[in-house]
Amino acid sequence: MTTLSIFDQNRPEAAHTVTEDPAKIRDLLAAQGVRFEQWPTRELPADASPDAILEAYQEEVASLKDECGFQTADVISLNPDNPQKEAFRQKFLDEHTHSEDEVRFFVRGQGLFYLHFENEVYAVLCQKNDLISVPNGTRHWFDMGPEPAFTCIRLFTNPEGWVASFTGEDIAGRLPRYEALAGATG
Repeated sequence: MTTLSIFDQNRPEAAHTVTEDPAKIRDLLAAQGVRFEQWPTRELPADASPDAILEAYQEEVASLKDECGFQTADVISLNPDNPQKEAFRQKFLDEHTHSEDEVRFFVRGQGLFYLHFENEVYAVLCQKNDLISVPNGTRHWFDMGPEPAFTCIRLFTNPEGWVASFTGEDIAGRLPRYEALAGATG
């Protein structure tokens, strides 16, 4: 189930707020400038091609492109049998920013976005149906877990703008990882 856990960065061992209520998650994230929505899911075969996925969600993607000025969308998938899964996981486990919004819609599976605001970290366990849009410049990191299994639609204004700019902060290493927060749902 989609979950938002909010941590004080100075007491990262336990969240002070945890909710699975989608409306509360949306409102708490919106107060930080983060867009969170749940889109209706389309039933797709497990081996659906990126083109088939984009076609299934073409109405929602087109609406976001029009509203937010995105120029392109693509599909990314990662499965537990990928021999580079650990390298992919490590790539985004450190706090970083981007020069454009990071937008993900989870077609299947799940992943954990950590968003760092002032002295708090919002850990959002996104699952199938969830759309999250992390505003440009927001300090964050992403944990896909040790056995990643997800497919996401990504939207870009400029794909080059999505390059990670690492902050050098060690905050990501002080908070519970995916294994602790996703529990048996992963």
